[in-house]
Amino acid sequence: MATKVQVVFYSMYGHIYKMAEAVAAGASEVTDVDVQLYQVPELVPDEVLEKSGAKAARAAFAHVPFIKPEQLMEADAIIFGTPTRFGNMAAQMRNFLDQTGALWMNGSLIGKVGSVFASTASQHGGQETTITSFHTTLLHQGMIVVGAPYSEQRLLNMETISGGTPYGATTIVGGDGARQPSENELAIARFQGRHVTQIAKKLAMASR
Repeated sequence: MATKVQVVFYSMYGHIYKMAEAVAAGASEVTDVDVQLYQVPELVPDEVLEKSGAKAARAAFAHVPFIKPEQLMEADAIIFGTPTRFGNMAAQMRNFLDQTGALWMNGSLIGKVGSVFASTASQHGGQETTITSFHTTLLHQGMIVVGAPYSEQRLLNMETISGGTPYGATTIVGGDGARQPSENELAIARFQGRHVTQIAKKLAMASR
């Protein structure tokens, strides 16, 4: 049986979507895996999205299906992506996770691999707190938390401004959102997708 990996993200302007694509691409490099890309529902009214320019940006990933909480049970590994909101995950992702109470009650996610990637407007805008605070929910669900270890040497890149933490891949978008994920950031995201999937595959094979 193929190891099933879900990349579940929320993106307002497309930065996290681009990172999610890179994570999914890295996961797909592992043989005999089934990688699915999903987004969580939007909470902001259409008229507000349109005024902010987010509605036009979201057209780039309008084809990505929305996930329902119960679908998480199908995965061996779930890699979540979220923008940062004041050092925490976005409300849209929090709202989705708050709907997983039944999964928690039934222990449905225990033993699954969980991982997180994120974005911030600035270099020190809460990338690490967003990811590590996200881990709290994964641990409550009984998931096995995996990050992006320093075997990924791009985490040590000092030649250019770049996101990337041992807790998970990150990107810096700038105060106006104009900056797009760099090649270094996308490479770390691909590494994370591949690394998480390799671990999930080993665990899945051991349990069969």
